[in-house]
Amino acid sequence: MTHFTQEARKGKMETRLKVLRVFKTLHRTRMEVFKEDDRALTAARLKINEEFRKNKDEKAEENIQKMIKMGSDVEIVLRQNVLQMEHVGEETLMLRPREDLLLENVPYCDQPRDKS
Repeated sequence: MTHFTQEARKGKMETRLKVLRVFKTLHRTRMEVFKEDDRALTAARLKINEEFRKNKDEKAEENIQKMIKMGSDVEIVLRQNVLQMEHVGEETLMLRPREDLLLENVPYCDQPRDKS
């Protein structure tokens, strides 16, 4: 086996591992973001699996890297921007933020703080 062939195999294996890592990360994020929402969990699982299955035969390294980047970007958007809400009344929603989305709340102040 030539050195070139070994390098090519190593590169393909690294790419496969990156794809698998993104796939697993998306599913872990889905489980956290849509916790206790069976309908959203199922829809997200089906969509993730569909997208990966649809592109499983892609051979062009450039396209694969773009899809890896897109999958990582989608995971970030899910983790940072999706909030769960629940209907608790006719016109009332209850927000259920995840712990990792909560930031320390610093109240707005019209007057500058005295730093002395």
